[in-house]
Amino acid sequence: MAPRVRDSVKNTEVPLHSLERLQKPRNADELVLKRILYGLSCRNYETCAESIPEAFGISPSTISRRFIKVSSRRLKELLERDLSEYDFVTLFIDGKSFAEDEMIISLGVMITGEKIVLGFVQAATENERVIKSFLNHLIERGLIIEQELLCVIDGAKGLRSAITKVFADKAIIHRFQWHKRENVVRYLPKALHPQWRRKLQRAYEKPTYQEAKAALNRLKPELKLLNESALASLEEGLEETLTLHRLGLFPQLGISLKTTNCIECVMSLVDQYTDKNDHWRNSSQKHRWVASALLEIEPRLRRIKGYRHLPTLRQALKQRLELVKEAA
Repeated sequence: MAPRVRDSVKNTEVPLHSLERLQKPRNADELVLKRILYGLSCRNYETCAESIPEAFGISPSTISRRFIKVSSRRLKELLERDLSEYDFVTLFIDGKSFAEDEMIISLGVMITGEKIVLGFVQAATENERVIKSFLNHLIERGLIIEQELLCVIDGAKGLRSAITKVFADKAIIHRFQWHKRENVVRYLPKALHPQWRRKLQRAYEKPTYQEAKAALNRLKPELKLLNESALASLEEGLEETLTLHRLGLFPQLGISLKTTNCIECVMSLVDQYTDKNDHWRNSSQKHRWVASALLEIEPRLRRIKGYRHLPTLRQALKQRLELVKEAA
């Protein structure tokens, strides 16, 4: 029941302006969305609302319908957002475990350093067919690929293959160095993990391509004696972990682009919202929650460190791609 106030002298009902504001459909829906995202369950909403200033009393079923309505609107907003107005220079693409599924999220970094969520797709794994469809959908929404892109990914073969086929000669791949380091040490005895993490990290921290490549090569004979599978892991895709070095921008942009930190931060923030829900009924519910969380997070994302060097990165990408074309 909505609260009512009467003027006993005039014997008339007094309008509650605060209630009128809250009962405007869009205002009420947004309020419901935020409160549920931040941990208030539909079941407890009616009771909790009584202790919140300017709250209104509505039933759990009404709250649930309103949440579905506004979160569906958020999902549509995210997955249909026009991307043609954004000038991206870097794309992060990575998968996040979500219940029994994988949510593959793409995060774009604009030439000015701001981060924008491009979208996500639900899949069992990071397989090529799913990623190709996802990337093509981004292009259909206006993603500009005429200007060169740096795609930052882990070592998933399906992900790499999809980027190569969809973006062709418009993108260069950089693989997470942290991911490569962890892939190598997992082949070694646990007692050796700290030592080899330090060795690999020191090699990758060299400022130039020549120095980093030489330092990594010096580790190979010792690694071969310990575990040839670890050596094979290091050699697989090694050049793509040195892309920033090869572009001459590791000292300027390595802190932001050598690891998964940019996109892992987004995924960690998504967890803060979605982990409150321990029962997922269907795919639609997962999509609505993830989209709502991503749009809630996006305004709080900071520009990447070293963003002033992103125009230089674009020029370096262009020059590198031209050399690749000439060599072909």
